[in-house]
Amino acid sequence: MNQDEMAEKLVEVDARSKSNKHRLDKVEERQDNLEQLTNAFTKMETEQSYIKEDVSEIKADVKTLAEKPVKRWESIVERVITVVVGAVVGYLFSGGWLP
Repeated sequence: MNQDEMAEKLVEVDARSKSNKHRLDKVEERQDNLEQLTNAFTKMETEQSYIKEDVSEIKADVKTLAEKPVKRWESIVERVITVVVGAVVGYLFSGGWLP
């Protein structure tokens, strides 16, 4: 190889080196973006876990609150039945059923 050929090869290698540097810079930028995305995803997973726990607690609270009126209604109905049955039995024992 003579000097002209070596100079030409050196220019080619230099151009390829610059091209590779540019490509590596882009790869590093994409890698940084990927790391940021991974970190954001990890944070979202953690937040989703907390939200899931909160929703479970809220569902339990709503269920408890929904049961309260039912219990009250059952208690009222039970008392009304007791009063009606007591009145009927009292009426029967008082002789009101006899002609």
